[in-house]
Amino acid sequence: MFVELMPLLKQRSLLITVARIDDKLKVNVIPAKVKDAEDQALTTPLSYTGFPEELDKELGPHLASYVDSHLALGSTLAEAKAEMDTAAKAARQKAKTAQQTSKPDPGSRKEESATPVAAPANTTPSLFPAQTQTEKSSTETSAPERRAP
Repeated sequence: MFVELMPLLKQRSLLITVARIDDKLKVNVIPAKVKDAEDQALTTPLSYTGFPEELDKELGPHLASYVDSHLALGSTLAEAKAEMDTAAKAARQKAKTAQQTSKPDPGSRKEESATPVAAPANTTPSLFPAQTQTEKSSTETSAPERRAP
């Protein structure tokens, strides 16, 4: 039983409890947290209940499977965390370079502001197209005369 637990004991402490319930025994294996920020899945307890003879035969292989799963989960979580850290670092770097390339050059901004821009003529907007002076006089003269009755 302890041989199966040794790989897990290299990484963390374990609390093992044994209780008698009628004619059966209940065995609990509870991994301790290594860090406060550690994922709860790594502290999931293992609990078996059975007759002493059953536990003698079957507890060792079940503990070995539990330790293998626990170590694989720890490794997977560590890999996922490393990948997320790498992706976050790359995203920060990409945002930083994009921000640097999007900033205009201060020298070119001075050149643009130094060029004078002609102010628009002071005109009143109109809904009708503008007419020249000659067009106005011709339309005034071509208007039909009204006769009084």
